[in-house]
Amino acid sequence: MTDGSQFAHFGTMKRRTLLLGAASGLAVAAMPGRIFAQGAPTLVTSIRSLSNPYHAVWKSGAEAFAKSVGLEHVTLVSEGNSEKGIADIKAMLAKTGGNMVLNSDPNDTPDARPIVEACKAAGAYVVTQWNKPADLHPVDFNPNYVSHIEFDGIASGKQIAEVLFNAIGGSGGIVALGGMISTTAAIERKKGLDEALAANTNIKLLDFQVANWKSTEAFDLTGNLLTRFGDEIKGIWAANDDMGTGALEALRAEGLAGKVPVVGIDGIKAAVDAVRSGEFACTITSDPFWQGGIGLALGLAALTKKLDPTAEPPEHREFYGKVVAITKDNVEEYYKTNVEAQPTIDWNDLWGRVVGQIRT
Repeated sequence: MTDGSQFAHFGTMKRRTLLLGAASGLAVAAMPGRIFAQGAPTLVTSIRSLSNPYHAVWKSGAEAFAKSVGLEHVTLVSEGNSEKGIADIKAMLAKTGGNMVLNSDPNDTPDARPIVEACKAAGAYVVTQWNKPADLHPVDFNPNYVSHIEFDGIASGKQIAEVLFNAIGGSGGIVALGGMISTTAAIERKKGLDEALAANTNIKLLDFQVANWKSTEAFDLTGNLLTRFGDEIKGIWAANDDMGTGALEALRAEGLAGKVPVVGIDGIKAAVDAVRSGEFACTITSDPFWQGGIGLALGLAALTKKLDPTAEPPEHREFYGKVVAITKDNVEEYYKTNVEAQPTIDWNDLWGRVVGQIRT
């Protein structure tokens, strides 16, 4: 294992856009070079699917961080199969002998426990995001389980619902598309929608369907819902942008795009473009480019002893990250500064986007 003194900084990454995720749009502002001459750890990302634009951008962020520190990066894709996701991680642990940093978005909430246990047993360092059981805590697997990162799904689900309600004039029927119902994000975002509905009795939820985070499923379901409810549907709430853009395609097929507003979460480029065109009323971004890099940055800091997880406060071990709502009021500025421009991410700023400890 490399001594922490050899790992002075992670460097600063400039990127053309966190939304496009194109390798050609990445530029390194400070590359310390290959800092591990021998026994270099492998950086590993485990995500659900690269067909999802959100996870594609996540991968780009991970690759950008890996490049900034001169380390090998491997992406593992579960394709929605929990058994495959866990088996692939265990195979990488065996291959690397535990000399590894893992940034994982577990396919399903229960998957986090065997992933963390395997990393601890192998001596690897792991950061999980979005999904973990409520009784699984980083402090119980010190120092290897560095942190768990989420984004307040209840607040986000409620916020996009309120924007949607305003967009349809405060009354009328809506339909909603949910994610994998066993995942933390899907459960919390649905709770946020329910809270917004309870506070706005003039809004009627015509139907709630699970589209499993997928645009293709959302397209089919929205087509069926349009056939069933017709012009009763005044707006569409989607728990993520991939489903939201699938719903938008169904609306376009019926000549309803821009007439029936859609809201979603993730801030993918297609959704931001739809906000600009007036087809989406809102999207919320957690910045998957940052997520892809920061999980590896935290794990590598712990591995190299730059960071002692056991000395960190609770709000650094299990925390909500910052999100940004993108609406018609700020979309042009957001596009200018985050799509057309070259924002800077300082990977040394490990805690800059912490907004609070995850509620229990």
